[in-house]
Amino acid sequence: MPPATKQPPGQTVKPATGLVRRARRMIRALSEAFPDARAELDFTNPLELIVAVVLSAQTTDVRVNLTTPALFAKYRTAEDYASADRTELEELIRPTGFYRNKAAALIGLGAALVERFGGEVPGTMEELVTLPGVGRKTANVVLGNAFGVPGLTVDTHFGRLVRRWEWTAEEDPVKVEYAVGALLPPKDWTMASHWIIFHGRRVCHAKKPACGACLLARDCPSYGTGPTEFETAAKLVKGVEAEHLIALAEKAGKPKRGKAAS
Repeated sequence: MPPATKQPPGQTVKPATGLVRRARRMIRALSEAFPDARAELDFTNPLELIVAVVLSAQTTDVRVNLTTPALFAKYRTAEDYASADRTELEELIRPTGFYRNKAAALIGLGAALVERFGGEVPGTMEELVTLPGVGRKTANVVLGNAFGVPGLTVDTHFGRLVRRWEWTAEEDPVKVEYAVGALLPPKDWTMASHWIIFHGRRVCHAKKPACGACLLARDCPSYGTGPTEFETAAKLVKGVEAEHLIALAEKAGKPKRGKAAS
């Protein structure tokens, strides 16, 4: 299938060769760091995934995963959501927050799927973004993880990291998607999203990144934003992969004179 992320009409500016090489080198390092990276929302089919993504707004994937088993057991089809009793649905999803708005979104989503797509989640960007509450980010999550269509998921972590790495200065998520898509081969887009998001959650934190224990230190132009002393930085690394990530950082070494490699 063709990738979901395409350059907008008229875009002809190509990124500098040095930036492309650095971005791809960093992605190779992240692939070694997070070989088991995946969507951290639990699902077994496209409908469950799109519902989980809707519920993930303004909450954590962990909270969504604690909520969805009971939800998915009761609501198995788009028709089930379309005809749901709003009060019952709200109670099931209450732990995810903003449950009234989310219940309305799920009922509307179910109705749109039934009316326009025979109750099935469509498999193209053009169709997905016509659904209520579904933007490019949600569509790319569904396409990449449920349909195998390459796409970049620009969430808060993704946007923060690629700007910190100076892959792009864009703030608009769609422009970020296009800019990063020009740096990486389409076959890597879906996994690159996972690798970058994993790194943002475990190492490159928003307020205090673990710079001194980061395997990307030699390629990061923002090295020094967080503590550079190894022992201090290592304490900031999170997740079950922490020991593995710290070992990779030790092996990669720090930038010479405190600057990233060009």
